[in-house]
Amino acid sequence: MKIKFNIGKKLKIGASMAVLFVLIGFSEGQQGEIAVKDIVIKIENIRENHFIDEQDIIDLMELDYANLKGASLRRLNLKEIEKRIKADRFIENAQLYSDVKGNLVVKATLRRPIARIIRSDGPDAYISEDGTIMPTSEKFTARVVLISGSYVKNFMALENIRQHEDGEELMEMLYTIGQDNFWRAQVAQLDMDSKGRINIIPQVGGQTIEFGRAEDLNIKLRKLKIFYKEILPQMGWNKYKRISLEYSGQIVAE
Repeated sequence: MKIKFNIGKKLKIGASMAVLFVLIGFSEGQQGEIAVKDIVIKIENIRENHFIDEQDIIDLMELDYANLKGASLRRLNLKEIEKRIKADRFIENAQLYSDVKGNLVVKATLRRPIARIIRSDGPDAYISEDGTIMPTSEKFTARVVLISGSYVKNFMALENIRQHEDGEELMEMLYTIGQDNFWRAQVAQLDMDSKGRINIIPQVGGQTIEFGRAEDLNIKLRKLKIFYKEILPQMGWNKYKRISLEYSGQIVAE
């Protein structure tokens, strides 16, 4: 009796699984036969950086929009369309799916810029929070830290600034500035000379801050914050024209 019971139980489980697979296959078949009613574009846009809009997304899809409505979803290669959209550097991620109304939904997440590379001998570019080098846009200008100087040409041919040997340290510096209310209000521009040494140009005051390379970041910023909060209020914001943090353990102000 025990053997018969086990066999019967296994047969019931097998039959249930077969029915489940049939239902899944039927559901997928029905999904593939859904006619496209419309295209719905959803853009997730942190900090409201309007570099691209709904029409730009449609253009990236490279579809015959006029003849798309009423067509079967089965004829669309959604993965290929996602790939086309993700190829744009403003786009961090893209997902395509159909909703219960038969709409083809395109959900795109935009990258957020944290710095702008400015040049006199070529087009500007943005650096996103994941390090991607993005072009500028005629639609929108982001208010971010500026990066200038002869050294920035080394970044322009890259897809991501982290590919450069100085990229990680520079990204850490940009991230630290962006996450700190004091530095975000104080730092206007980073000017990089031919050797990658950084001069900070502040929002307030006429000083040039010789930061050096983007290393020993926390030590240098801690010294500079002390100088700003304890020395300058006493001596006056226009007392010094040059502040150097390149010497270990000290600040030189002239």
